[in-house]
Amino acid sequence: MLEEMPSTAGQRLGAPESFGVSTLEPGLRPAAQPPGRQVSIRVQMLDDTQEVFQISQRSPGKVLFDLVCVHLNLSEGDYFGLEYQDQRKMTVWLDLLKPTLKQIRRPKNTILRFVVKFFPPDHTQLLEELTRYLFALQIKHDLACGHLICNDTSAALMVSHIIQSEIGDFDETQSWQHLLHNKYLPDQDAIRDKITDCHRKHVGQTPAESDYQLLEIARRLEMYGVRLHPAKDREGTKLSLAVAHIGVLVFQGYTKINAFNWSKVRKLSFKRKRFLIKLRADPAQNAHHDTLEFAMASRDCCKIFWKICVEYHAFFRLFEEPKPKPKPILFTRGSSFRFSGRTQKQIIDYVKDSELKKVPFERKHSKILSNSGMSPQSSSFRSQVPSSEDSPEGSPHMVVNGNGSVNGLATGSIGVLGQSPEGRLLSPLTSPLLTDAGCVRHDDEDEARRKKFPTDKAYFIAKELLTTERTYLKDLQVITESFQSVAGKDEAFPDSVKNLISASYDPVYKFHQGFLKEVEQRLAQWSGRSNAHIKGDYQRIGDVLLKNIQGLRQLTVHLQKHSECLVELERACRSSRKAEAACRDFEQQRVCYLPLNIFLLRPLHRLLHYKLILERLCKHYPPTHDDFRDCRAALADISEMVLQLQGAMMKMENFQKLLELKKDLTGIDNLAIPGREFIRLGCLSKLSGKGLQQRMFFLFSDSLVYTSRGMTPSNQFKVHGQLPLYGMTIRESEEEWGVPHSFTLFGQRQSVVVAASSRVYFINSTQREHSFFPLTSTFELPRHSPELSEDGGAELESEDELCGSRSSLERQGHRGNTTVHVCWHRNTSVSMVDFSVAVENQLSGNLLRKFKNSNGWQKLWVVFTNFSLFFYKSHQDDYPLASLPLLGYSVTVPSESESIHKDYVFKLHFKSHVYYFRSESEYTFERLETERCFSVFSSDLRFADFSASYQHFILHKRFSPCTLKPALK
Repeated sequence: MLEEMPSTAGQRLGAPESFGVSTLEPGLRPAAQPPGRQVSIRVQMLDDTQEVFQISQRSPGKVLFDLVCVHLNLSEGDYFGLEYQDQRKMTVWLDLLKPTLKQIRRPKNTILRFVVKFFPPDHTQLLEELTRYLFALQIKHDLACGHLICNDTSAALMVSHIIQSEIGDFDETQSWQHLLHNKYLPDQDAIRDKITDCHRKHVGQTPAESDYQLLEIARRLEMYGVRLHPAKDREGTKLSLAVAHIGVLVFQGYTKINAFNWSKVRKLSFKRKRFLIKLRADPAQNAHHDTLEFAMASRDCCKIFWKICVEYHAFFRLFEEPKPKPKPILFTRGSSFRFSGRTQKQIIDYVKDSELKKVPFERKHSKILSNSGMSPQSSSFRSQVPSSEDSPEGSPHMVVNGNGSVNGLATGSIGVLGQSPEGRLLSPLTSPLLTDAGCVRHDDEDEARRKKFPTDKAYFIAKELLTTERTYLKDLQVITESFQSVAGKDEAFPDSVKNLISASYDPVYKFHQGFLKEVEQRLAQWSGRSNAHIKGDYQRIGDVLLKNIQGLRQLTVHLQKHSECLVELERACRSSRKAEAACRDFEQQRVCYLPLNIFLLRPLHRLLHYKLILERLCKHYPPTHDDFRDCRAALADISEMVLQLQGAMMKMENFQKLLELKKDLTGIDNLAIPGREFIRLGCLSKLSGKGLQQRMFFLFSDSLVYTSRGMTPSNQFKVHGQLPLYGMTIRESEEEWGVPHSFTLFGQRQSVVVAASSRVYFINSTQREHSFFPLTSTFELPRHSPELSEDGGAELESEDELCGSRSSLERQGHRGNTTVHVCWHRNTSVSMVDFSVAVENQLSGNLLRKFKNSNGWQKLWVVFTNFSLFFYKSHQDDYPLASLPLLGYSVTVPSESESIHKDYVFKLHFKSHVYYFRSESEYTFERLETERCFSVFSSDLRFADFSASYQHFILHKRFSPCTLKPALK
């Protein structure tokens, strides 16, 4: 038999016989090497094989790079580069102009990696199939090593396209075996079913089509092509800098919080370890030049990042390779470094003009054959590409949430808007956490306009009705449009469930569309300058409320069905894994900023809001006021509706909370059993042989469950023990164990010693207690894992640890930012009573947020619900830019020493983290500052809180409690 010759990297990658094509001019081979001793250099290719190239001692880096490109027959080689670790253990790019051996001091011990260096915004700009294939290998590598962060849906879809390219059409046994023996994701096992489900849909798809689809998904992800460089802003906040085709990016963890477009950047420079970005003045805002400063680890780190910024700018912005600087006559000033190679425009022009792209090739590493003659643009599979929540285009119409669907530059936006290849604007994230170092400052523009508002308190009560009605209508849209669209396309949902939801919610949504229009018209007339306004005919809201609440009573039959919708949807998810997965995937979409079940109960909760608004109006008006009679009649009607539906509402709130906790807990079966009621959850330290360890306790009407946060992809809490309440007693045991604030829980079969103190955190030194939750788009103000320390203490952990050790907030969806997780990291507690208060006190409206260390204020649309503030650019946005969980925060008024000379300012603070907000009126300020709208709780939880919560439960007997022997003390 003939012995097989070893294949070259080019052959393994499917390249044809080399025709001498290089990244130089068409038809030329690499330039002749200078004379001298030959040196062997090892290069690792994108398929993880290594090749050895011989170069002269005096050869510049370009000679080695061209040898690699010729070896691969790669005509679009300028998108790639050679990187290596220098003697300082820092990853750097091989300079093509300098001699290779002056950069690589120990060539025998150094392996250069041939990787993608410049990531274009649109993969259709890559004209060669071989180039797209190499990009696909880079994406495959970035996924495997955890660089390309995305949600599970996008990750599964990308891996399915990779597998389709490697083994062909789906086969149950073959696909499972392939996934078992190949690692494409750090947490692959968790989504293996999802990967195989996606792979089933790619029947007939060629490897070239798979590459096209893979790149189509990847380019929409926020972390596509991003290489993070650690830095800090002027406040010492940990950030990361990166560079992309649009300009310089700023990240907190894996969340993009700002983008400085090349067109807005006047100069990039570094001074020692400070990296400086000088922005152009904005004539529209009459602003001066602004210089942003970031501190990096060292001067070398600054220089490395500065070099790649220079290269990215030249590659994507210039038409031609820049000319070298003339040599100075006497002395040099600054760096002589410049970009070397063709620009993107030169590459595109060259490949279009040459005939080389028409040479077919086969992928010899793959188990299937592919002809490069097909056009991936014509693929019928393009419709499968999701609008990823992580992407600039697919995020909340904004960038961190990522994207530019904040269509245009709205007031209060931060940074510079980029532009996608499709011409859509990409907006940087507007983060309440972002300090002045990364912000475009805004002067206060609302003072004069605020003085034009009516001063009557009734106007602001009516305005609260308007703002919350806008949010309520958006929440209804989540069910009537977004979710029904998903459910309608999925056969896993029974028709009975689809029809029930449609019949129950569509009439309610249609009714409230008309209601909102009437409220908007009345408020516009109330604040206007018409004659009717002067006469006072429109300075009331009771008549509008009375008319519409009487109309709402006609929909009681539909409202009564909403509880049934919740039960039937849960039943469908229990009986069908596909239905459960569809709901889980929907919850990861940005539009579903809260757990899905909460939206189902929104119409019932809205009745409570109407009742509270009318109570405030009736309390404000004297009996002689023209609006008093209508408000009182409307209050009587809505009170009757609330009383009629209150029983079902309370049961459904408890059922919904049990379903939500079920997603957070692992190791307990059938949490939502009939008769069980949730009472309280909170953190305590459990005493064991290993010492005090933080545990999350859950008190139900029949049992006490204690857990710890697990290391699953969604960071579910693992159940360690379940103590029946029947016969349980509690005894203080500080003296017995020598542990302050300790209690012993005596059950029928076991006893547990617990302690509570705000000074007790994690004992495990590898996990430091973290007290601040990220601004998320789920979200990319978000999505949702910034490396941000709250107060810089030794007890804090990174946002990566907060949101999962190996996954970003986007990867987890909303599961990493639930109330349970917030309580865990802030060592606090919350009860079902608190949840009920939070439901009643939801708020929406505009707030002004103060930038740190400046007088600038930023206007945001803010929704307060579910113990969190959700930030939008305007009320018209479909999903939030970010969220700030408030459990553990305190609400106070700024002191004189803080020098904030504005009206209606309140302060949110937790440890050293402080935010200042301004409301537009005294009424709104009082609502926020004094009426428990912001539910805040002490982090020093005593177990007595659990006992008190249980006694409250016993007294009110909202459900039949279990029998205690004796009752909890």
